Amino acid sequence: MKMMRAPGRLVIGFAVAALTRSFGQTAPGPPAFEVASIKLADPSHPLKGMYGYLTYPGGRVLFGGSTLEMLIEDALDLQPFQISGEPGWARSERYDIEAKAPASSESSRVRPPSIKGPLSAEQSEMLIRLLADRFQLKFHRETKEGPVYLLEKGKRPLKLENAKNKDDYPWVGGQEGGSMTGNGMKGTNISMSLLAERLMLHLGRPVLDQTGIEGSFDFHYDYVSGDAHPDIVSSIIASLGELGLELKAGKGPVEMIVIDHAEKPSPN
Repeated sequence: MKMMRAPGRLVIGFAVAALTRSFGQTAPGPPAFEVASIKLADPSHPLKGMYGYLTYPGGRVLFGGSTLEMLIEDALDLQPFQISGEPGWARSERYDIEAKAPASSESSRVRPPSIKGPLSAEQSEMLIRLLADRFQLKFHRETKEGPVYLLEKGKRPLKLENAKNKDDYPWVGGQEGGSMTGNGMKGTNISMSLLAERLMLHLGRPVLDQTGIEGSFDFHYDYVSGDAHPDIVSSIIASLGELGLELKAGKGPVEMIVIDHAEKPSPN
């Protein structure tokens, strides 16, 4: 099961080499995990029975059955369509990773309310450092004009309820509480900007929030198509329409990460 990412975080660049000061010494490098184990994943026994990552108190993180592409997505808060240039094995070869932040780091003092919580900004930097050190990852960023969706108010009345619990983890997915499967949409304590961000995964292109709606909301809509295997995109469009929202096709900036170099990880 793929874990959700932190809202609104986009790391746009990274350099592993330490910065050299004018007097010849080097500044401290980016933060790094104190302990990190990387092993090829056993497809019949995924780590903790999941694909994605789990965060624990004390800065410990487990990545289960993750490809290099998935790890890049997690570290840089990207969707698959925003990554290009990776070798074929980076999309197919899966790894189990156990990592722990050093006791001196801010991450070691974090107590996430749920193991399904997102990586902290510091843990994301540590993951980037790990990928650079162990996978020899090098990349650069590009921005280009491309197709996007615009999330706007629709013609129907809004059916969004003010979130009952503002401390709930912001979530959107299918009616059963998991990923979207084409049966409708359910949201908990989620803002329109974060809804747009989460929809990108299913729509395959950036979604820009142009609703002008502030706050966070709970909502749900059951979509019944009569099809044994309903189309997820059709379900999303229909659900948004019933909630008083709509998607429009447009053009806009698309952030891309281009992989310049990557190698299979060094042994522990």
